[in-house]
Amino acid sequence: MPIAPVPPHLLALRADIGRRVRAARERARLTQPQLGERMGVDWKSISRLENGLVSPRVDRLLEIALVLGVPPASLMPGGPRLPPEGTAAGARDPQ
Repeated sequence: MPIAPVPPHLLALRADIGRRVRAARERARLTQPQLGERMGVDWKSISRLENGLVSPRVDRLLEIALVLGVPPASLMPGGPRLPPEGTAAGARDPQ
């Protein structure tokens, strides 16, 4: 039985998750191989995830969030965006 193509709206969600994972990884100043090593997976798996080629399992996203020190929701579409690099989460602007 042939595999059905992935609907465009799911491809868009995959791409959003991938962008969020990449941003969080770069914010943590880790390379794909370093993240993969910490998670016990090949760096190519991280690359496929960041490029929206695969749909990550929930437990894998939770592990990525733990390793990168970010809230799991920040890796999901519709979740909160991480603050810009160099700012602390929840930090207030000086007045």
